[in-house]
Amino acid sequence: MGRRRENRLTQKAGFFTYLALILLALIFIAPVLWIFISSVKGPIDLYSWPPKFLPDSLSFENFTAAFSKGNFGLYFINSAIVAVSATILTLLINTMAGYALSKFRFKGDTLILFLFLSTLMIPIEVIMTPIFTVISKLGLYNNLLGLIIPPAATPMGVFLIRQYLLTVPDDLLEAARMDGAGEWRIFWTIIVPIAKPVIAVLTIFSFMWRWDDFIWPLIVISDPSKYTIQLALANFIGEFRVDWGSLLAMSVVTMIPILIVFLIFQKQFVKGMATSGMKE
Repeated sequence: MGRRRENRLTQKAGFFTYLALILLALIFIAPVLWIFISSVKGPIDLYSWPPKFLPDSLSFENFTAAFSKGNFGLYFINSAIVAVSATILTLLINTMAGYALSKFRFKGDTLILFLFLSTLMIPIEVIMTPIFTVISKLGLYNNLLGLIIPPAATPMGVFLIRQYLLTVPDDLLEAARMDGAGEWRIFWTIIVPIAKPVIAVLTIFSFMWRWDDFIWPLIVISDPSKYTIQLALANFIGEFRVDWGSLLAMSVVTMIPILIVFLIFQKQFVKGMATSGMKE
């Protein structure tokens, strides 16, 4: 009797847990779903009151109108160059830094890690002015490199890599050194393959941060030919009028690259998130 009652309670707890998770997922999915549906609404359905969840008929006028109003092909190329280049640079720098902080012991290593993590408490608005000054003096203003280089080393990325590599046995690295492998070879043939899950996590985060970034490109870029997609979307918002149809349509299009990146790395992402904070 006691075991049956315990099983029933466990089943009820599991049911309510899944129900709560489903409701929470719907809360997060609802705005995205609304954007997708609204992007294929005609002007009458889009501005109707009370709002209609489903349109009377599908219309792709918002997409054609949005592409005809701006050079979105160029903006997509600019965003792709920035996001891909910055992500590759971020992965290279953060993986090396995380490896050094997790597997090498030297004077001041704890202080360096503390300084890295302490930067997380500094609002980005505080350091924008000094970073912009450096960018200007280096001649990177109105240059895509000004969007790629500054965010290359992220404290969160270094921390994730370090925490994950702490789970790698030191004996494995010592055995490789005894076999004559140098540090560079150890890094590329042992560390990088082992760290694929957390590298996938950092890839998704880094690509998403760079692709969705608006404030920093707004400060660094003033030449319309070098606009990223987020700056282009801001042009649909006028002083007295907002072109909601075009804005919704292009918002849907800008979601596609992030979804593709996530679908590619989703398995490694789940594994990396589950193990990046573990330490043996």
